[in-house]
Amino acid sequence: MTSPPIADRPELLTPEWLTAALRTSDRFAAVVVHGVDPQPVGTGQMCDSLRLHLSADGPDDAPRTVIAKLPAADETSRATARTLRSYENEVRFYQQLAPTLPVRTPTAYYADIDPATARFVLLLEDLSPAEPGDQLAGCTAGQAAAALDELIRLHAPRWGDPSLAELEWLHRDPAGQREFMLGLLPALWEGFTERYADRLGADVLSAGAGVFGHLGSYLRVDLEPKTIVHGDYRLDNLLFGGGSGAPSVAVVDWQTCTHGSGLADVAYFIGAGLDPALRRSVERGLVESYHDGLVASGVRHYGMERCWWEYRRGSWAGLLMAVGASMLVEQTERGDEMFVTMATRHATHALDLDAIGTLTG
Repeated sequence: MTSPPIADRPELLTPEWLTAALRTSDRFAAVVVHGVDPQPVGTGQMCDSLRLHLSADGPDDAPRTVIAKLPAADETSRATARTLRSYENEVRFYQQLAPTLPVRTPTAYYADIDPATARFVLLLEDLSPAEPGDQLAGCTAGQAAAALDELIRLHAPRWGDPSLAELEWLHRDPAGQREFMLGLLPALWEGFTERYADRLGADVLSAGAGVFGHLGSYLRVDLEPKTIVHGDYRLDNLLFGGGSGAPSVAVVDWQTCTHGSGLADVAYFIGAGLDPALRRSVERGLVESYHDGLVASGVRHYGMERCWWEYRRGSWAGLLMAVGASMLVEQTERGDEMFVTMATRHATHALDLDAIGTLTG
């Protein structure tokens, strides 16, 4: 069936368009949508999301609610997404990788993008009543363990798989990307420290001086083996619960999906999601359990010593993400609080792990 035009604004998500989009799947070939009630959902700043309540006829398993993801209305966020190809990342992940992986993520009922303009639309399975974690509140050790179990299901199946380098949207031009970030990040760090000058503690400034003082060597180290990396694996991008028989964790928001070290995801999640006092008491055990899961899933020739070193090195990714994202998306009150909290936790994390020694190789 011919794909309908890209409906990249809420008013374009009409019953007629939704009928045509859902009918591109043989599973919903007989569906007819008669009405739609859109409601904003989520707190994401890179794109806009709506929960669509559908009045429809068709198969019993046809969705009665779906999540629609569209380009951000905010021009700053949309321009950033075009430059970083964030929308393309997410659409291609759902089209090309999600169906082949055991990681729990919403089913994509429809996905389309024009890479040249970054106009896109995604219709995703609604996993409610599962609810997102809260980046500001943090999580328990049990929730952290469940989140890392889901990372094993993302990382292990394609661990060290050379064919991932053939996916241009995922692999891209690593050398070119590193040089681009080397030129961009110092200016963002300057802006970050100016904007939040009265809210940044000594740990953030000390850790920032360390990583930005070695930024060239840090960015130019190319770690192997590589796998599929989420890139923004934190509580706001995880759904917990969902009722009897539902998975304990589901993963959303794949705009930063890339090809790299899986331990960057592990360190990013632990550093951002756990209060520092709790993190210090459980992180070694969490990383060991993650490593055990890799081995049980068939990963070979990757020892715990190497795993722990990459984990320490991965602690810098969160600080760089907090700096970069805060300066490249729409500024909001919650966003400011979240980015300062993230930067503080990640800086303390890197200093606790004496990760400065991992920056040069």
